[in-house]
Amino acid sequence: MKIALHTRVRADRIEEYEAAHRAVPAELAAAIRAAGVTSWTIWRSGCELFHLLECEDCARLLAELEDLPVNVAWQTRMADLLDIVHDYSSDGTRAGLAEVWQL
Repeated sequence: MKIALHTRVRADRIEEYEAAHRAVPAELAAAIRAAGVTSWTIWRSGCELFHLLECEDCARLLAELEDLPVNVAWQTRMADLLDIVHDYSSDGTRAGLAEVWQL
């Protein structure tokens, strides 16, 4: 399944956000893969961030990551950098962008 998400980086934190993503902890990347994600890409336009995930099951992904210490630490770090964050609770499964068109 493909999931598109929108978040927003703070204008004064763009460089720090990008630097953080050049050094995503290996333990976090492994946990994301183990939770069924086969691909996760983030694009930035100004402060707007658009994520495209390919995963087996979004609810499973969020359930496995929500309380995982390495993800909790990462999300705490991201919360300092973002104006709009992604919700890792079960409510986050409804946070995806609605698909409008596909070719």
